Amino acid sequence: MPNRRDWMKVTGLMTGLTAIASTFRLDLNASLAQTPSASGNGLPYSLPPLPYEYDALEPYIDAQTMHLHHDKHHAAYVKNLNAAVAGYPDVAKLPVEDLLQQLDKVPESIRTAVRNNGGGHANHSFFWKVMQKNAPGQPKGELARALDKNFGSFSAFQEQFTKAALSVFGSGWAWLRLDEKQELGIETTPNQDSPWMAGRTPLMGVDVWEHAYYLKYQNVRADYVAAFYKVISWDFANERFQGALSRAR
Repeated sequence: MPNRRDWMKVTGLMTGLTAIASTFRLDLNASLAQTPSASGNGLPYSLPPLPYEYDALEPYIDAQTMHLHHDKHHAAYVKNLNAAVAGYPDVAKLPVEDLLQQLDKVPESIRTAVRNNGGGHANHSFFWKVMQKNAPGQPKGELARALDKNFGSFSAFQEQFTKAALSVFGSGWAWLRLDEKQELGIETTPNQDSPWMAGRTPLMGVDVWEHAYYLKYQNVRADYVAAFYKVISWDFANERFQGALSRAR
């Protein structure tokens, strides 16, 4: 039967092993923290976090849709884009908006994948910023005056924008954008195409793919678009508008 001295030896050994194991875990955790694959860093493109909680835009955009839209759909675009550019370091070093503006320079073998998935990544990264909790309802300042000048009134703009969003056949987007002459306009794009691809500047856009609204609004896209006006961050759109005008001067 072990005596007191034996138990002290065993206790000391266990204490030493525990200390070694603890040190090993600390070293391992530190090593993982410095490893790109462990931090999610190290790939050229990454999923940006939502700038608000999943339920922040309720009752207009539900939490379940936001979760699936961001964590599943947007994440899939990022994953597929990284896979497409693997082995093409000159392509992968470009910011995604620049990548879309230079599609003609992307190797033909990956061009479609970059267009679709790079477009999805850029569009959704933009889309999250287009919306906000406690949205102001309508624009102010320079953008408000420009909308009145170009469309006659804000309500007239809404009517034309809604018509454009509802006209998209299948999947796509409707945009408020600035063209090369710094003039406002509304346009639609199919799939994950965008004004960036044509050298234009999007100020605001609505995703009319069914995954953006089907859980809550089912096939009634008109109700989704009407609700979208309740969450538009017109301050963000106005900042982009003023920034684009400043760069053009």
